[in-house]
Amino acid sequence: MRRLIAMLMALCLVLSMSAAAFAAEAEEAEEAEEAAEVEIPDVPDFTDVDTSAIPGVEDGVLTVGMECAYAPYNWTQMDDSNGAVPIANNPGSYANGYDVMMAQRICDAYGWDLEVMAIGWDGLNPALSAGSLDAVIAGQSMTAERLQEVDMAGPYIYASIVCVTKADSDFADAQGLADMAGGTCTAQTGTIWYDTCLPQIEGAEMMPEAETAPAMIMAVESGTVDFICTDMPTALGAVSTYDDLTILDFSGSDDDFDVSEEEVNIGISVLKGNTELLDAINAVVGELDSDQFNALMDQAISVQPEI
Repeated sequence: MRRLIAMLMALCLVLSMSAAAFAAEAEEAEEAEEAAEVEIPDVPDFTDVDTSAIPGVEDGVLTVGMECAYAPYNWTQMDDSNGAVPIANNPGSYANGYDVMMAQRICDAYGWDLEVMAIGWDGLNPALSAGSLDAVIAGQSMTAERLQEVDMAGPYIYASIVCVTKADSDFADAQGLADMAGGTCTAQTGTIWYDTCLPQIEGAEMMPEAETAPAMIMAVESGTVDFICTDMPTALGAVSTYDDLTILDFSGSDDDFDVSEEEVNIGISVLKGNTELLDAINAVVGELDSDQFNALMDQAISVQPEI
């Protein structure tokens, strides 16, 4: 009798576990289906708008600056697959990513040609001020400090702040910032991730800044640091490339990064006072909502090369 009862209990346990697994799979499938249902509208047709007097695009060309090294926002590849466009100052190379997709969408709306320039992070706004660029589309936060230098259209995506660590690290099960104490960390130079967010983790040892997003990701992938701080799109791009990395998202908890709305709103920079170009870009970006931004970002992540 005892053996029978034990067998029945074991069977119930197996059935319970199977039911839980089935429920989890069903939930994942439902979430994937919901994501697939996000409809991205066609590019608006603003070609009847006279843009010949808009500073920067009088010639019908929108020159956009980006790093071309910041997947999934932007990256460099060696062919024009998946809608990549030539990098004007790097012959033989092509730019792709979410920023390129958004820039192309803006150009298509007005019938402009798109020209992409690859410029280092710290040189983007100076190049804009010097007149070498018409716009910067490069994953820039819409901070008050940046808005003193440039005007910004958007947001064209909203990017929450997260950490990335190895899936087998001592920090993989962290539930909040307090659990990150004792770890070594870094983030990309010139970003709120390094300047604002990492200092909020008490007891963490901040290592020197990474010059680029790929360098930051390689720092955690190689074990140089225990974790990095970045935004969700960049983190998703990293884990899609390296399956031994995992994302730590503390949003919704009482122990998350304290950031303002301006720091997670990502915008498009134009020359200070160029309200005509600002309004033209906003007219296109404003056609999309946050779900559609995320759906476009998912498309970019799905075709990004190895970081």
